[in-house]
Amino acid sequence: MIELLRLDNPIRGYAWGSRTVLARLLGRSTPSGGPEAELWIGAHPGDPSRIAGSGSLLDQIALDPGPMLGPGADRLPFLLKVLAVESALSIQVHPDAAQAVEGYQREEQCGPPVGDPKRCYHDDWPKPELLYAVTPFEALCGFRPPAESAAQLRALGGPRLARVAGLLEREGNREAVVALTDWPHEDRAALVAEAGRAGGWVADLAGRHPSDPGVVVALMLHHVTLEPGQALFARPRTMHAYLRGTAVEIMASSDNVLRGGLTPKHVDLPELLAVTDFAASPPELVPAVRQPNGEDLYPAPCTQFQLTRLRLEPGAAVRVADPGPGALLCLEGELEVVRGAVRERLGRGEALFLPHLGGPVTVTGDGLGFRAGVPS
Repeated sequence: MIELLRLDNPIRGYAWGSRTVLARLLGRSTPSGGPEAELWIGAHPGDPSRIAGSGSLLDQIALDPGPMLGPGADRLPFLLKVLAVESALSIQVHPDAAQAVEGYQREEQCGPPVGDPKRCYHDDWPKPELLYAVTPFEALCGFRPPAESAAQLRALGGPRLARVAGLLEREGNREAVVALTDWPHEDRAALVAEAGRAGGWVADLAGRHPSDPGVVVALMLHHVTLEPGQALFARPRTMHAYLRGTAVEIMASSDNVLRGGLTPKHVDLPELLAVTDFAASPPELVPAVRQPNGEDLYPAPCTQFQLTRLRLEPGAAVRVADPGPGALLCLEGELEVVRGAVRERLGRGEALFLPHLGGPVTVTGDGLGFRAGVPS
């Protein structure tokens, strides 16, 4: 029986990442040689964790899925990440379950092929996301009421923003996004310059993306600053973007992304319009719920994952009766994990996989940890 598996976890080097955050977390010298954006903990086929001294977690699950995942399961349903956001990610949307199945089957039959930058659906899974702020974290999530966005655009002044405001007032968020995505290329810089008058985070986006109408789309979304310990849930079909900060994120193990701006990558407007929910919706903050065992659960309304926080002091212990399949990440301090006859110590940035079989887990130490799991 395999009680605990120590993981070596890949880092994704996207341009919006930090040269210091993940390096410090993992005890390496700073700055890193290039931007480091995401630490991945899981079995996503695109970049699975490796079992220390062995092969990939993905291969181990495929070899013997029952003990690793539980009866009837053949895929780890979640992906746990640490995000180090130095500059804004693209505005994006993820499909719901029905859209993911239909879109994946369509592209498998008609293309584009896997690996093509114009491909939207890389798997047939939805992609809900829950983000926990480690530092103050800025995000955009969900559309504002059209009248509210229109009033702000008119207050900024300028004929181009006035035109967008009129569309918002007459036809709503969807038609405004259509117009912005199709905005004449020769007039985009002037449009973005008008939006940049808002100052703050908008001016920063305008400076980084001086000819991208996505800057105006961003103004149509709710801007939220999470304090450390707060969590934000992004449902499938919700337009969102992350602007700045460090976070722990858990999501369904999918790579389906439809982009809507702030990116040089392909924007598939028809698919974006088909998938996005353009109704006004406030940011969905998820408060922690203290569990009888001392964990803090962030109850996301989805079936693919759950996230709990373990904040331990010397002498305290958290016992998890049914932890697997799961992953345990140490973010601060040091944790000791005991399962059966196996004992493992975790330092900052280290993680374990908890197979389905193996019995209860007891965690002690002096530190902060996060446990990813599957709702029972």
